[in-house]
Parts: sequence; C-alpha cells; structure tokens
Amino acid sequence: MQASTDLTDRFRDLHRAGCFVIPNPWDVGSAKLLVGLGFKALATTSSGSAWTLGKSDNRLALDEALAHLAAVASSVDVPVNADFEGGFAVEPDEVAQNVARAIETGIAGLSIEDSSGDPTEPLFDFGLSVARVQAARRAIDDRGGGVLLTGRCESYVVGRPDLAETIRRLRAYADAGADCLYAPRLGNLDDIAAIVGAVAPKPVNVLVGSDFTTVAALADLGVRRISVGGGLARVAWGAFLQAAAEIAKQGTFSGLNRGIAFAEIDGAFSGDDDFRS
Repeated sequence: MQASTDLTDRFRDLHRAGCFVIPNPWDVGSAKLLVGLGFKALATTSSGSAWTLGKSDNRLALDEALAHLAAVASSVDVPVNADFEGGFAVEPDEVAQNVARAIETGIAGLSIEDSSGDPTEPLFDFGLSVARVQAARRAIDDRGGGVLLTGRCESYVVGRPDLAETIRRLRAYADAGADCLYAPRLGNLDDIAAIVGAVAPKPVNVLVGSDFTTVAALADLGVRRISVGGGLARVAWGAFLQAAAEIAKQGTFSGLNRGIAFAEIDGAFSGDDDFRS
C-alpha cells in the first residue's frame, strides 16, 4: 500500500523551509520510541536494519529490505524515508522496478546511491548513475509522484573525497529529478556549505555520525535535513556489548544498572506512560 497523500505532503513540507532532524530507527520498537520523542519524520538505516538480522551493511536481500520498510512504515504515523541503498540493482530499468516495489511498502521518501560495491571502481559511471536516478524518478512519477526522491553521492564513503566531483554528481542528480541531495560523511562544515550553495534551492541532507556539529550550526549553513544513519543503532549495540562483555569476562552485572527502568520502557510500548522527556 502506498503512503497516504497526507504523509507525502507532510514530508515534502518539512523540506521547504527550516531544518529538521530525521533520526534513523533500526526496528519497529526504536521507530515508535523516536516518534514518542516528537520527531516529525523517520528514516531507515541500511546498516541498522542489517545488524538486527546478523548481517553486515548492504547485505540484506531485496525482499528482506522491503519487509523491513513495510514494518517500520506501518508502525508509525509520521513519514518514513527509506535508505534504499543502490536500488538493489545496477541497470536503470531494474532500479525502477525495485523502486516501484518500495513505494508499495508505505514509505514517503527513498534514496538512491551511486556506490557500485566494486573496490576498483567504487562509484558507478557518471552517466549510469544519472540514468539510475532518472529511472527512480520515472517509477515515482508513474505512481503519482508523491514519494520524495533523494539522490546520494557516496564519494566520501568509498574513499574518493573529491568535493568538485561530488558537487558535479549531486547537481546532475538534481537535474535528473532528485528532490533532495545527500553526500554522506562530508569532512567539514566548509564542504557542507559548498554543497548547500551548489545545489540550491534543492534541500540537502547531512549525516551526523559523531559530535562534530549541532543542529543550529547546520541550520545556519542552510541544511534542511539531518540524519544520523546507524548512529543510534551503534549506541544501542555499544551499551549491549559492554554489559554483556562484563558478564562474560568478569561475572558481574553492574552494566545492567545503566539500562532504562522496566516500567518506563514497557509503558512506552503499552501506551500507559508518556516517554517524552
């Protein structure tokens, strides 16, 4: 089932002015808690969802990814953006087919990235990358055009941190129909500002994976959307592993004292308590 017009309209409205944080849950429970904290939209994380199945990032099969998107989107009443990786295909026509399937999960937006998975040529050829975004745009338009398309350049992720090439690709993705532009792991605020200016007036998403900036600082640069990728999942896994390692290695249980109180977390899911801080 496609997302309602209300959800897609709300998601587009968030991108028109100001700056908002779109945090990344890794399962239904984390999605519900984030909505309870007042976030107006969510985005899935390919790494976080893969880890819940005991797999590394970019190792989910298409059907596994689609099932995850459907579960998260149906569990909350806010727009959900899909980390749809590279569209789970190489050729544009296949990307379009998979995007059409993703739209039926109820998502309000999705991203298509240009990393190839080939260590010798880690980015798809420029022309192919543009054609893949065009194919995603066509698939969205064929189904009413409401789903918001984000074009992602993975140059900094794959070890090719070339700002000029990143800007060239993002501009081309905007021309190909991307509504929002995204280059994960940008190195500094100057690079972020350069990209915001280069693709204006299209909105830009910035990934914050560490404590290197603030929402206010990014808003001042003109950033419209901030995500955290697998950051929240890593925090959760970190606490889990620290407590479990203490039990395994020391036979003590002090790490369990750092957990949230049972009544508070259980009440958040039962609706008995208000989880907002």
